[in-house]
Amino acid sequence: MSIWLLILLAVPLAGAIIAAFIPAPLSRGWALFVSVATFGVALIVAFTQYGHPHDFAPESLQLGTVGAGISLGVDSISIWLLLLTAFLMPLAIAASFDAIQERQREYYAWMLSLLVVMLGVFVARDLLLFYVFFELTLVPMFFIIGIWGGPERRYAAGKFFLFTFTGGVLTLAATLYLGMSSHSFDIPHVVAFAQNSLSSTARWWVVLGLLAGFAVKTPLFPVHTWLPLAHTEAPTAGSVILAGVLLKLGTYGLLRLALPIGLIDAGGVAFPSLIHFIGWLCVIGVIYGALVAWVQQDIKKLVAYSSVSHLGFCVLGMVALNDIGMQGSVLYMINHGLSTGAMFLVIGMIYERYHTRDINQLSGLARRMPVLAFFFIFFTLSSIGLPGLNGFVSEFLTILGAFTSKNLGIPFGATAALGVILGAVYMLHMAARVIFGPLKVPVVEAHGHGTAEAPDQQHHALPVDIGRREIGILVPIALAVVILGVKPGLITDGMRGPLEAIRTPVAAMPVAQPAPVAMAVQQHHD
Repeated sequence: MSIWLLILLAVPLAGAIIAAFIPAPLSRGWALFVSVATFGVALIVAFTQYGHPHDFAPESLQLGTVGAGISLGVDSISIWLLLLTAFLMPLAIAASFDAIQERQREYYAWMLSLLVVMLGVFVARDLLLFYVFFELTLVPMFFIIGIWGGPERRYAAGKFFLFTFTGGVLTLAATLYLGMSSHSFDIPHVVAFAQNSLSSTARWWVVLGLLAGFAVKTPLFPVHTWLPLAHTEAPTAGSVILAGVLLKLGTYGLLRLALPIGLIDAGGVAFPSLIHFIGWLCVIGVIYGALVAWVQQDIKKLVAYSSVSHLGFCVLGMVALNDIGMQGSVLYMINHGLSTGAMFLVIGMIYERYHTRDINQLSGLARRMPVLAFFFIFFTLSSIGLPGLNGFVSEFLTILGAFTSKNLGIPFGATAALGVILGAVYMLHMAARVIFGPLKVPVVEAHGHGTAEAPDQQHHALPVDIGRREIGILVPIALAVVILGVKPGLITDGMRGPLEAIRTPVAAMPVAQPAPVAMAVQQHHD
C-alpha cells in the first residue's frame, strides 16, 4: 500500500517536470497520458485498500523540538475524493486541446503539478504535510487563472490568492500550535490531544483558525466573493478542477480536522453555538447563492454562484453530526464535482464556438447542436437533483440530516429545502433560454465574431455540433452520474465506520516526547 501511494504522487510529479521541457506539440499528449496513468494507479489503490486504512511513515523529520513525519494513508472517505481528482484531470486536460494554444508546456506542467498537490491533500496523514499540500494548491491555480484566463484574469488570480492565502495563514497558526502543544503532527494523535488536553479557550481559538482557511476554500458565505470571478475568468479546465476538486479541499478539511479537533468532545459537541452559527451560514449561503444565480446573465457565473448554494448543503449535512447528514455531505462532495465540473465543460464547448456566455445572446441551441443540448439538459437535471440521477440522494440526505439532527433541527432543514426549489428555478430557467426557443447566436466570422442575431439564411455558417473527442469527454461523467444516482450505496455503505470515528470522542493518547537530539549529540562526543 505504501509504495502505491508514493507512486500515485510520483507519477504526476515526474510528468509535470518532463512536460515543462519537452517540445510544445508533444506536451498535451504527454499530459493526457500521465493523467490517465495516475488514474490507473488511483484505481489500484482503491481496489486493493478500500475500507482498510494504512499509514506509511518512512522517516521522521525534526522541526525544532517537534517531530513531523511523512505519513500517507487512505480510508473509504479519502479514496473516493482521490478517485474524483484522478478521474476529472484527464477529462480537463483533454478539454484543453483546442482552447490552449499558447505556452502549452507551462500550462500542462502546471496542471500536472496541481494534480500532485490535490492528491497529496487526500493521502496526507500528518497535519503539517496536509497543510503544505493544501496551501501549495494555490500556486498552480494562480498561474492557470492568471496566464490563460479571461480579460480580468490577473485581478481574479490575485483575489483568489489573497483570499485563500489569508485564511491559510490563520490555519497555519492553529496547525503549529497543535503540533507544538502535542509534540506530534500525527493527525490521530493531534485529535486525541485536542479533545482531551486542550482547554476550552485554546480549542475555541484553534477551531476558529481551522475554520478560517477551510471556510474560504469551500467557500462558505460570506467569504465566497473570490469564487464567481475566479470561475468566470479561469480557462475551462481550470473551472472544472476548481469546482470539481479544489472546493472539496475545504469541505474535506472541515470534515477531517475542524470537526474532530474543534467541535467534538466527550459531551458530544464542544461548542453548540458555533455549530448553530455555521449552520445558519450554510442556510444563508444556500438561499443567497440561489437568488444571485437566478439573476446572472453569464452562464458560467450562474453556475459559479450555484456552487456557493450547493456547498452550503454539503457543509450543513456535515455539521448535522449524524449518520444521514454526514454520509450525504461526503456524497455531495463527489456528486457536485461531477455535475458542476460537467456543466463547466459544456459551457466551455459553447464558448469555443460562439465566444460568448451571455444568456441574452444565446437561444435555441438545440436546433443547431442537439448532442450538446442533450448533455446540457442532462447535467442540468443532475445538478438540480432529479430523482434517479446522482444529485438527488446527496441533496435529500443532507436536508434530512439537518431535519433530524439534535444540533440543528427543523428550521435549518426547512430553509435549506427552499434552496432546492430555487435551484430548480434558476437552472431550468437558464436551460430553457439557452437550449430552447428560437435560434439566436452571435454571428461567427472567419476574422472574428460579431454580436448580431443570426438570421435563418446564415445558419449554414454556424459552428457544428460537438465532435467525438468532446463526446468522449462528457460520456464518462454522464455514466458516473447515472451509476451514482441508481447505486449511491457504492459510496455511502463503506464510509459509515470512518464517519462514526470522526464524530466519536477518542481516548487520550500518551503525549509524544521530543527526541533528545542535543543529549544524543553530547553522548556521541563523550
